[in-house]
Amino acid sequence: MTRKLTPCILSLALLTTAVAACSDAPAAYKIGISQCSEDIWREKQNDELRMAAYLHDNVELCFAAAYDSDERQVQQIDSLVATGIDLLIVAPNQVATISPAIDRAYDQGIPVIVFERKTSSKKFTASMSADNYEMGRMMGMYIAGQLKGTGTVLEVMGLKGSSPAIERHKGFADALSEYPSISLVATLQGDWTEQSAFDATQRWLKESGQSVRQGRSIDYVFGQNDRMAMGARRAFETFDTRLSTRYCGIDGLPGANGGIQLVCDSLLDASYIYPTHGDKLLQLAIDILENNDYEKESKLMSALVTRDNARVLLMQAEEIARQSGYLDQLHQRADGYLAQLDTQRAITFLALGVMLLLVMVFVLLFLYQKGKISLRRQRVVSTLWNLDDGHNQQMNSQPLSQEPLPHPVSKEPHPHPLAQEPHPQPLSKGREEYIPSSAEQAAELPTPLSPWRGAGGEALERGAGGEALGGTSLFITRFKEVVESQLSNSELSIEDLAAQMNLSRVQLYRKVKSITGSSPVELLRTARLNRGYQLLLTTEKNISEVAYAVGFTAPSYFAKCFKEEFGMSPTDVKK
Repeated sequence: MTRKLTPCILSLALLTTAVAACSDAPAAYKIGISQCSEDIWREKQNDELRMAAYLHDNVELCFAAAYDSDERQVQQIDSLVATGIDLLIVAPNQVATISPAIDRAYDQGIPVIVFERKTSSKKFTASMSADNYEMGRMMGMYIAGQLKGTGTVLEVMGLKGSSPAIERHKGFADALSEYPSISLVATLQGDWTEQSAFDATQRWLKESGQSVRQGRSIDYVFGQNDRMAMGARRAFETFDTRLSTRYCGIDGLPGANGGIQLVCDSLLDASYIYPTHGDKLLQLAIDILENNDYEKESKLMSALVTRDNARVLLMQAEEIARQSGYLDQLHQRADGYLAQLDTQRAITFLALGVMLLLVMVFVLLFLYQKGKISLRRQRVVSTLWNLDDGHNQQMNSQPLSQEPLPHPVSKEPHPHPLAQEPHPQPLSKGREEYIPSSAEQAAELPTPLSPWRGAGGEALERGAGGEALGGTSLFITRFKEVVESQLSNSELSIEDLAAQMNLSRVQLYRKVKSITGSSPVELLRTARLNRGYQLLLTTEKNISEVAYAVGFTAPSYFAKCFKEEFGMSPTDVKK
């Protein structure tokens, strides 16, 4: 039966494999991206990373934004590493505080790309950024040119301790140092947000407002990004709308509220494009993961945005954005088609799976029923002789260590329903063959086992000399004798059996159940059916006579119980 189940088990395994294959395969590369903040510049970069990932089916991107919090970014980097990323892209919020988390990732064998900002250690695989020092220097040269070498300037720096803020300030200060008549009246501290620049500028104006009103107005405000330049502008306009201060920033993003649009609208006098280049960043990551050649330090090209070129740059940026949006829509549509295909494929595999499972159920039921009938027939063979007193005497006179003797055969035996036709064996080298007698054929039937066995299957009989094998054996032998002597009594009850055993009904039930694993009612029923089978096989009595002889009050009920016990009807046995 186990061998017949093997094809079904193999089919189920194939079904499971096929269903698993129709699901999305896991990404080959898992890339973690730790952004120090969330703003329109980083949103643009993240969108470019996602677009670039469309070209690689084996990439999964995991984004995290720290919102300018050192503690949060450290936790996010450690969490990304714990999820099993293959590469880390990180823009450190501050140099000193984030570097230890980056070092931990690098020490675990994870490649690290530092983007846009720097780390205080050398534990990184590659870096990619624009030249922040050059941006600050070029913006200082532009302002000096617009002032013709004379004027006053205010600077609003980005987050203290971040590498872009440090480098842009140094470049800006170096450029203005070449113009002694230009005064850098103050360097205020912001944190890259518009509100931080507004607050810092407003505080400074309150402290220096009288001198500003007396003619020492600020000619230019340099915000180290466009948002802080706009925050400073808002503070100046709140203080005095008559001031003619001009504003410059860095980032030069396209789109609404981007630096290019602000220059076009004359809200900023100039900006400086800080390229996001998410596509190049992802390609660098793939090159590292696939062991391709790559540059350890990559510098991105940038450009100054003024009113002279802002509209052209804006038109180019809008066209690129339009094409990118179109490509994104095509990709989403393709994803929809693929999702529908996956759904149809899953439904197909599910239908095939249901059909296969139904076939397996029918096969298993068939094999189970076939095995159940076979076991019942074997049980019939092993119990036919049990109620025969003469054979029991042979069993009781034989040591337990020996094989039980075969069932004695009468002179005119009836053919056993399960007996197989023996193959004739040649008597000699001649043509004559030896044909065994009917008695010899019956003697070759399988040796039966006693049905009066313990709950674990152990024999509960007597020894070779008829001696008792213990209290348990004496009890079951006595119970067996009582049952066999009362089989024809259709009025026999468990109370009657208990009384003959000098026990209460409950005591009889518990003792019989603990020894044999069956209840007294079950043993009585089985004994009656076994005796009935023997009578059907060895006498000329009809089915009704046999039913009454073994204590059944209705032949139809006897036939029903007989079929349940042996898997065949009394009529089949008579035939």
